Amino acid sequence: MGVAKGRVTGPVVARAFSALAAFDAEHPQLSLSELARRTGLPISTVHRLAAELLACGALERGTSGRYQIGLRLWEIGALAPRGPGLREIALPFLEDLCEVTRENVQLAVREDDEVVYVERLAGSRAVPVRTRVGGRFALSATGVGLVLLAHAPGEVVDRVLASPVPRYTRHTLTSTAAIREALAAARRRDCAVSDRQVTDDAVSVAAPIRHGSGPVVAALSIVAHAEGAEVASLSALVRTSAHAVSRALGSVPGPRRFGG
Repeated sequence: MGVAKGRVTGPVVARAFSALAAFDAEHPQLSLSELARRTGLPISTVHRLAAELLACGALERGTSGRYQIGLRLWEIGALAPRGPGLREIALPFLEDLCEVTRENVQLAVREDDEVVYVERLAGSRAVPVRTRVGGRFALSATGVGLVLLAHAPGEVVDRVLASPVPRYTRHTLTSTAAIREALAAARRRDCAVSDRQVTDDAVSVAAPIRHGSGPVVAALSIVAHAEGAEVASLSALVRTSAHAVSRALGSVPGPRRFGG
């Protein structure tokens, strides 16, 4: 997440959220001056917001005196149905898949034009990955992203492809034609393969998760070492697991919102 451009104005809730959003994986702890710089807010405003957020537990002070996200915020976030609710249902199937393959297994949803990772399990021979739980990534490069984009509304696909497509390796698909071809293949095969598109040593094989027999609400993937990966076998395994999660979601009584 980059530094905010210009000052954030408006209601106090928007300013407070801006302060919380200044933290990310690269900046888990921030000083008061760093918070002001990353939000674009006056330091006096940030000082007042930080005090209020500390009082309600949304922020904490680390041993160094710098600010960090508080446990209370995590407790509230855990109530979001598309995160932990989906994760709770899918986790047994992810654990089985991770145990069988000994590779990375990931669960993700689409939030607007990005992938958000809900869960990631690392097997005993897992290849290093750039993703993390709660992290965001481009829809156009990862296996789960290609699956979610393949089943997204047309206006989302058009918007994503109209924006600059990030290149991570020399294998990353960046042309509109190549990405549309990959999306068509993902719909046709009920899975997507991202071959060394994010890192040079990893291949991701992903399949869609539906709410029962309804719309696609999430995606599940295996991320393995590219060298020696048996993509056909991984595809069969990930599709089977995704179908099992879909059936489990469909058996949940009452309306629940999992999709993006």
